[in-house]
This record gives sequence, structure tokens and C-alpha cells, in this order.
Amino acid sequence: MQDIPRMVHFSLFPTPLGECGIAWCGDMVVATRLPDKSPAGTGRRLAAQTGGTKGEPPTTIRHAIASMTALLEGEGTDLTSIACDFGGIDPFAAQVYAATRAIPVGETATYGAIASQLGDKQLARTVGQALGRNPLPIIVPCHRVVGADGRLTGFSAAGGVATKLRILAIEGAQLGGTPGLFDDLPLASKPRR
Repeated sequence: MQDIPRMVHFSLFPTPLGECGIAWCGDMVVATRLPDKSPAGTGRRLAAQTGGTKGEPPTTIRHAIASMTALLEGEGTDLTSIACDFGGIDPFAAQVYAATRAIPVGETATYGAIASQLGDKQLARTVGQALGRNPLPIIVPCHRVVGADGRLTGFSAAGGVATKLRILAIEGAQLGGTPGLFDDLPLASKPRR
């Protein structure tokens, strides 16, 4: 019996960050993409990643798009109900993605905390590598995973850490504890302590 090829389609959609992308097969999301430098670049990269062709999203995918857009507009939307196809992803990465999806909007977790949750704090770097290959940013909120003591570390989306920080700000996440009196001032303006 021959395998039937998967029909993957993708579409772009506007968000406060720019044109994001989503790819699906049937009613399952197979990939998402944060904006590249141009919408055409986002579409090219999503097509190359999935082998998909541009298409009109079915109802379930339109709901996923609406939920992701609402999240990026600051509405605190929970995306855990979006059905995703994690086929072909190694078992450890799938566990990392499941743990990451459980981080509530507006909160963060460290790579070490996720590694500990999965059984071995020494795997923090491996957690980071899995998140660096995350095929479903936004739905698998890798932006909510930070370094030890809340430090922002690398982010594979266009704009890097600045994009990560922007999404966390939209979600209302507090990094490094309670903000101090002068934390919103430029560094040069802060009083010496």
C-alpha cells in the first residue's frame, strides 16, 4: 500500500508584529512562522519548510489564526486548544513543546525549569536547542522560555531577542521580578546606586 502524500497549504495573516504565516494539513496546524523582513520572505520560508502551497484556510485554521492574532493584540488568549501535528518531531522535542505550551500567557519559565520538569536539569541546553527548531512559534510559545534569572537569550525569529521581548511585553510578562522605580528610563538616565 502506497503512502498518500500530505496536502499542506499555507496562508499569511496580519498581526501587530507583521505578516505571520500558518501551514496546515486538513484541520491540523503543521507549522507557523513569525514575520520575516517581508511578507514574501515569510511565505517563501514557510513554503520551503513545509512543501506547502498557498491556500484558503478552512474554518478550524481561521479560528487558529484569529486566536493567534488576538494573543498578539494583547488579549491573553490561550492557544492550547489549537490542534497541531507533531508528527516527525523527535520524542524529546515533543515533550519540550508540550511543557512549553503549558506556560500560561504573561508568565515565563527557564530552560532549566523545563529540563527539570522533563527529568534532568542538565538538559537545559538541549531544551534550548529543541526550542530553536520550534516549527510552531506562537502556538508553542518558545518566547516564554528565558535563561536563568529571567535573562533573555537567543530567539530564532527575525528580530531575535527584540522580537521575543516585544511578544512578552504584549503578553504583559514581568521579567526579572517587579520593575523598579527607574526601570523604564534609558540606562544613561538611571541614577547611580
